[in-house]
Amino acid sequence: MDLKVYLEEFLHYLLAVKGLSKQTVDSYRLDLEDFLFFLKKNKQGFAEEDSLFLYLLYLRQKGLKSKSIARHLSTLRGFFNFLEEKQVVKNNPTSSLENPKIPKSLPKILSLKEVQQILQAPNPSTLLGFRDKTMLEIMYAAGLRVSELINLKPLDFDPMQGILKIFGKGSKERLVPLYSKAQELLNTYLQEKRKLFKPKEDYIFLNRSGKRLTRQGIWKIIKKYAQQANIIKDISPHVLRHSFATHLLEGGADLCTVQILLGHSDITATEIYTHVNSNRIKSIYEKLHLRNS
Repeated sequence: MDLKVYLEEFLHYLLAVKGLSKQTVDSYRLDLEDFLFFLKKNKQGFAEEDSLFLYLLYLRQKGLKSKSIARHLSTLRGFFNFLEEKQVVKNNPTSSLENPKIPKSLPKILSLKEVQQILQAPNPSTLLGFRDKTMLEIMYAAGLRVSELINLKPLDFDPMQGILKIFGKGSKERLVPLYSKAQELLNTYLQEKRKLFKPKEDYIFLNRSGKRLTRQGIWKIIKKYAQQANIIKDISPHVLRHSFATHLLEGGADLCTVQILLGHSDITATEIYTHVNSNRIKSIYEKLHLRNS
């Protein structure tokens, strides 16, 4: 069996049929080439459960965390499913292997005061400062993913209703209302400021060249204003989204409403914020309750 031939067939299938990105397919290639190298070096059989078990043990001994090992195993499952469908192997040796348990990490969030400090950091008297202030307000007001933010177009905002149309993962559309301050800033930006960037692309938030802001650009902007606000936490664009969800729950919003606003297809993805909320409540209780002093 020429495993390299089947490897190339599988990678081509992922690229041409499944439509995965080249970067993702390259990641699959690295995982599978590592697996085949391990088999050859240790003289292990290919489609044998013991070989896979030893490979996973080898990954653990290399110091890989459970999340990385689970990714390797997912790659192998996909490869062996492909080979089974082509009748190259009779039985899939990954079928009886369990994923390593991945501990759930709670999302990092900002306090309401810290969010306010970041939102107040840009100087709205300058063009870039007004753009940045508007952008940060919109991110927090709507709980946007960075990909959703950079793809916003002027017609996605309804100033009469104060509603933003967002296209999330899988091109799923959702409508999110904006609070009055965010509405006011966005309306002024669209009516007066955006044209000063001499737009070359039909997106709301533009760089100095009139083109759409990039993920990296937004990351740098948020880092800059976090530093100006003297916030020493590790800040990313997603932290504002996490903070948006947590603050809504703290304010009394129900879980289903937060799920809709975030664009989660499964409510279990939203439930993690209830754990954050519970931890914060417990911390406040232990700190402030009179009987705990």
